[in-house]
Amino acid sequence: MEIEKILLRQRDFFMTQQTKSLAFRKMYLEKLRNLIISNENVLYEAIHKDFGKSRFDTFTTEISFILNDIDYYIKNLKSLAKPEKVRTNLVNQLGKSKIYSEPLGCTLIIGAWNYPYQLSLSPMIAAIAAGNCCIVKPSEIAENTMKAISSIINQNFPSEYLYIYEGGINETTALLKLKFDKIFFTGSTRVGKIVYKAAAEHLTPVVLELGGKSPAIVTKDASLEIAARRIVWGKFLNAGQTCVAPDYLLIEEPVQEQFLEMLRKYIKEFRYESGAEQYTRIINHSHYQRLTHLIDRNKIYCGGNFNEEQLYIEPTILSDVNWNDEVMQEEIFGPILPVITFQSYNAALNSIMELEKPLAAYLFTNNAEEKDLFTKKLSFGGGCINDTVMHLSNDHLPFGGVGSSGFGSYHGKYGFAAFSHQKAILEKRTWGEPDIKYPPYSEKKLSWIKRLL
Repeated sequence: MEIEKILLRQRDFFMTQQTKSLAFRKMYLEKLRNLIISNENVLYEAIHKDFGKSRFDTFTTEISFILNDIDYYIKNLKSLAKPEKVRTNLVNQLGKSKIYSEPLGCTLIIGAWNYPYQLSLSPMIAAIAAGNCCIVKPSEIAENTMKAISSIINQNFPSEYLYIYEGGINETTALLKLKFDKIFFTGSTRVGKIVYKAAAEHLTPVVLELGGKSPAIVTKDASLEIAARRIVWGKFLNAGQTCVAPDYLLIEEPVQEQFLEMLRKYIKEFRYESGAEQYTRIINHSHYQRLTHLIDRNKIYCGGNFNEEQLYIEPTILSDVNWNDEVMQEEIFGPILPVITFQSYNAALNSIMELEKPLAAYLFTNNAEEKDLFTKKLSFGGGCINDTVMHLSNDHLPFGGVGSSGFGSYHGKYGFAAFSHQKAILEKRTWGEPDIKYPPYSEKKLSWIKRLL
């Protein structure tokens, strides 16, 4: 099998120790940066073919992330890789202790289709910054972007170091039978379980970036205009095909009608029409049919129009939704926003806590007590207070899930750590050592040991 041979070559290449050189890592990071910039139009064209994504959205949500990641690691690689000095306890005096970050070896990254450049290349960048070899399997659902990534990488990087493996379910299944030193997967919880089970066969550590139903909560103490604008943007970005998009809205009852009208206003103002530059289409017919099935015609507040030929679903708000409705039983991953009202803020938080832990959560309020309760009471991967989605853009924050929304994190130093082993080294001097730890034992030695330990 070709991919097995490539993995074997990557193992041999890793054993040469070349990837541990910081100069080597920087050289290839700079090369990748130049390739992304010089092939920017190729990347724009490919993703537009897949689901109509504009140059603006592709740059802001994909290419800028990739270039910023590269710049971050080039700038910070020396400090990230530098051995960390830590305190040495009394019993190990005279000695010194350090933690060394070493690359894990041969890594596998399985990307997702909804942000096909960012979610394949950003983990890859972290892996090579940490000194690993890497095989990347982009999603075949975004076929044109998969081919674009493959062409750019495989024609310009040695396969024994970095390789893009094209294909679908059969190819992914074949990859998961092989032994890697780390697997990084972005996708659904269902497939994440398959990846986790396959990795367990080889005791391979994994990072799982999954999803879930991410709530947006709006209380009567929120700045409603700002909240409406930012929720509409975060929800309908990429036609809702965003793992951290607000999945549903919880709105305090006294401001419900006022806020729903504000949402309608901003949907109209942002002009999310079929074929519009600021609005993508649904990725394929299977996802389109799943999404349109979730739209309860009796609960449409606004929107609800769709066109299968154009794979277009109009931004749709569903009102008077309850927790038992079908739209609340699974992650939506599309341009449908169910709205549930609440009277008690604390009860709303309790309702969220009864569900699986989400990848993201958002709160809109100017009330300090509500902010504090949101932060302390809810468990979720990450999120924002008075904004949506934007926590991803700060490379000083870890990005990852918790519980069924995944585990492990990346971005910035957290990505470097995800693809590194923290190796502990204690170095002792060879003189001045007391003999109390060595036999024969005595009550006097035990007395001293109790004091030291």
